[in-house]
Amino acid sequence: MLQVKNIVKRFGDKEAVRGVSLEVGRGESFGLLGPNGAGKSTTISIICGLLRPDQGEVIVGGHSVAEEPVKAKRVMGVVPQDIALYPTLSARENLAFWGSLYDLSGRELQSRMDEALEIVSLTDRQKDRINTYSGGMKRRINVAAALLHRPQLLIMDEPTVGIDPQSRNNILETVRRLNQEKSMTVLYTSHYMEEVEYLCQRLAIIDHGQVIARGSLDEVRHLVGTDATIRLKIANPDEALVAASADVPGVRQARADEGALVALVSDAAAVLSPLMATVAGQGKKVTGIEVQEPNLEAVFLHLTGRALRD
Repeated sequence: MLQVKNIVKRFGDKEAVRGVSLEVGRGESFGLLGPNGAGKSTTISIICGLLRPDQGEVIVGGHSVAEEPVKAKRVMGVVPQDIALYPTLSARENLAFWGSLYDLSGRELQSRMDEALEIVSLTDRQKDRINTYSGGMKRRINVAAALLHRPQLLIMDEPTVGIDPQSRNNILETVRRLNQEKSMTVLYTSHYMEEVEYLCQRLAIIDHGQVIARGSLDEVRHLVGTDATIRLKIANPDEALVAASADVPGVRQARADEGALVALVSDAAAVLSPLMATVAGQGKKVTGIEVQEPNLEAVFLHLTGRALRD
């Protein structure tokens, strides 16, 4: 469904995208995971035809975005990072406008709007103006607008940023249902690793404009082997504590993170006791313990030496 071949994009002296290549199969849900500023949105803009790459090409549904832009864009539905709605129009009026851009009209347009509103669970608010909506509701209508023409490929660029948990769960459930029940191909970008783990069968991790890992969830998780993560809740973890913890046998990496000591370890059961003893020896008190098996956060820390949201 989607082929991204060695795309490069420069803005002056800055190389925002540095040779990114991706392939997304039909019916697949594919995640593009990376921190803010990693190059995700620039990559998405190139895929959508909003930016021209300095190098490389993008093919969507068999159509070159550069050579057949209209045919390629008809295959795609795009949920942008920013709200793309007219605030003084109602939800239904917004959908009517966006649907008309895809040559939908008459009964067909009315039917498509009904369908999209039902998918995002906002049928009961369809006549209300967008400026009366919560942030989460606006994002759900953003999703509805992208679904009107029944795209083969749904592209979602950070669709849950800054919204309430209920709306976030609604969007995630909607995307999962579209992928699993309707076989819609999804390209989902996020810096929330739990969203990608929930939605996607395969993913790529991008950092500083480059893909640094790709594969199935299990394949990417196993880049850190069988290491686990121990998170000890501690008030004001300092550099001395991090350094001492890093010297504990079995600890591969240690760092301070938002009132906690986080350690990447080879064997959590064997390391926990000496790690706790080290913390006590540094005069610190542990108020909570969490042990996680290998996850995408551990992969990112392993590959870059920093946390995903740093």
